[in-house]
This record gives sequence, structure tokens and C-alpha cells, in this order.
Amino acid sequence: MTGVPITANSVLPATREALTLRTADGLNLVGELATPIDGAPVATIICVHPLPTHGGMMDSHVLRKMSWRLPALAGVGVLRFNTRGTSSAAGTSEGNFDQAQSEGLDLRAAIDEAQRHGLGNIWLVGWSFGTDVVLKHGNVDPVQGAILLSPPLRFTTVEELQAWEGGTRSVTAFVPEFDDFLPPDQARADFAVAPSIEVVAVPEAKHLWVGERFVSDLLDRIVHVIRPDSPPLPEYWDGPMEKWSDL
Repeated sequence: MTGVPITANSVLPATREALTLRTADGLNLVGELATPIDGAPVATIICVHPLPTHGGMMDSHVLRKMSWRLPALAGVGVLRFNTRGTSSAAGTSEGNFDQAQSEGLDLRAAIDEAQRHGLGNIWLVGWSFGTDVVLKHGNVDPVQGAILLSPPLRFTTVEELQAWEGGTRSVTAFVPEFDDFLPPDQARADFAVAPSIEVVAVPEAKHLWVGERFVSDLLDRIVHVIRPDSPPLPEYWDGPMEKWSDL
């Protein structure tokens, strides 16, 4: 192997653009788009973060590491944003938390922004609270599919789950073995109303995916869903690399 190991605070090259997303109800949201430096992305991920009332934001560690690595390692663009009323180092989005209801307008604004940038093959990745936003509001064009990380099914109704059944969009749920809210056996039971949704138990992982071995494995799983023929993500990088200092 050549290069240096990719670690928790490795930031690989990408074109990074600060965004202001405008919602249909007139709010400005803080966001960022990271794309490959050497051409158009082969796919684009729109991230929806965990519960903002409990610290979730666009910089929640799995989503930030996606933006740090996937443009360089997989040619995948990553669009992150703060839902209404959510703060991060990049700033605070206008509005107030609305229990995954009006956040649907936030997700739509992010999808529209990706289209304005000419980005295609758009996938949604929700984490925890973000999975409810995706399930409730993400079954729309031009979305190709959805990936759920630690879905609690707190705000999603049975009818909203069933609405994904029989459509063209794939849904894959990665459920940690030791999830605090919805462990794999219960997740399989709850998702059974929509049999086409694939529930994948991830051994030893927990709801917050803490630990580099869990993050690197998870990113590999995400890319494989989007690009099934892609090789495993590299563990080493032979090129420019920055190290983030607040981890």
C-alpha cells in the first residue's frame, strides 16, 4: 500500500462551496456542497442530519466525514445543510424545528439546489431524525433512492413507509446491532409493511456510529449501495491531505 492512512480527521481534496438554500416558505438555510476536483460527480448525496434538539447538524461526524472523503475516494458529491433552526460552525439556518414536518421544505430546497448545480444521480442519506425527514418527504423526483442510518421511525407513519413500496426508488436501512432506539429485530418488524426496504444489521455498531472502524465501514456500505460495482474505498491516500483539528 502506498500513501498515508486515512484517519478520523483526514480531509481529502474536493471543491467545497458554501450554500444558502431558499425554502418555499421563505427561509434561508446554511449548507455546503463538496464535489470532486477533477470533474462532475458520478452521483450526489444529499445528507439530512440527526435531531437538532439533541445536537444534530450538518457537521455531525458521519456526514462531515462523507464530505471529507467521498468526492476524492468515490467521485461522489456531498451536499450537507442545516435544517430550519439548526446551527453549526457554518452558521444558523432560519426558522424553527418542526418535528420532521416543515423540514420537508428544507429537503426540497436541497434537492432543487443540487439540480441548479446540474448534479444528477441524486441519493438521500438520512441519519436518525434525518431518516424520518427522508421517509416522509424524499419519495420525489429526481431522487434515485434513499439510505437510512439508525432509523428510529419516530415521526414516520405506516402509510408513509408503505408509499415507498412498489416504486422505482430503492431504500436501504443500516441498523446498528446495539442501536438505542430501534435495534435490528424491531426494525425488521417495523419495516415489514414495506418489504422492498432492505434492513441491514451492522455488527457491533451503535446509534451514533462512534469509532473510525464503524465510520469507514459505513461509508463503504453507502457507496456500494449507490455504485454496486465499485471496489472497496481505499484505506490509504497518496496525495494532498489536510487534518482537521477539532476531533
